[in-house]
Amino acid sequence: MQNINKKNSEEYIVDRKVESVKTFNMKKAVDKGSKWIFLLSALIAVFSLLLIMGFVFYKGLRPFFAEGYSFVGFITGIDWYPSSSKFGILPMIIATILGTIGALLIGVPIGLLTSIFISEIAPKKVASIIVPAVELLAGIPSVLYGVFGLAIIVPWIKNTFNLPKGQSLLAVIIVLAIMMLPTIISVATTAIRAVPKSYKEGSLALGASHIETTFKVVVPAAKSGILAAVILGVGRAVGETMAIILVAGNSANIPTSIFDGVRPLTSNIALEMGYAYGTHQEMLFATGVVLFIFILILNLVIAKLSNKEGK
Repeated sequence: MQNINKKNSEEYIVDRKVESVKTFNMKKAVDKGSKWIFLLSALIAVFSLLLIMGFVFYKGLRPFFAEGYSFVGFITGIDWYPSSSKFGILPMIIATILGTIGALLIGVPIGLLTSIFISEIAPKKVASIIVPAVELLAGIPSVLYGVFGLAIIVPWIKNTFNLPKGQSLLAVIIVLAIMMLPTIISVATTAIRAVPKSYKEGSLALGASHIETTFKVVVPAAKSGILAAVILGVGRAVGETMAIILVAGNSANIPTSIFDGVRPLTSNIALEMGYAYGTHQEMLFATGVVLFIFILILNLVIAKLSNKEGK
């Protein structure tokens, strides 16, 4: 009887060991499979980026290598007449830069002050109302911002400043500033809330007021995250198309006043790509190349500043 029990016990132990080995091998296979799935996902993302870049740069740079057009003349030219083979995008570059800078001057202070209010000042009940409103603002399609600008902002500019039309650089700046706000507020709020409480407690213990602590301790400590919010806001402003087409006026001339109509780079591509062909189409891709380089340089500069502030 004892021998039978001993034999059964040994068989049970062997079975458990075999089961453990199988479980271990299964977990190992799952881990290895997961690793390859994650790697494949990352490679797909990288490949998609390289594919888009390669296609845009191939189509956009072809006129300058195959047809003898001057790239310097392209970015410094002031005339855009595809029917006469005149391709100059300087007015569009200037419009893009002015629109982005103007939107930043309005959107960043408002967004930053709103994020400070949500994080440091507002009661929880008030913050619980503002935060969902900001998130909802981020979910509104861009074309609706354009419709709002066309129906409200453009007539207001026209009537207030007694202009023949309200579609102008000022309308572009206001619409872009509004569109920036959700991104800036959300990211900056997260950055401010991430500041350790010990920073605030130490400042208050030294006799600083709540406002002094907020602006002299908390905000400087969150500079890296705030700059990241600005980066995302700039990306939203530079890359916006549909809303801007409706309020910009689409004038391919260098603006001499904030009330002049403008045509940013993105609008130029969207307006003409549908019917363009040949060299005209390739020059629109070249406009995309300039826009890509512009955003890349801007992001690298701000990211460098962000890393410097974060150290």
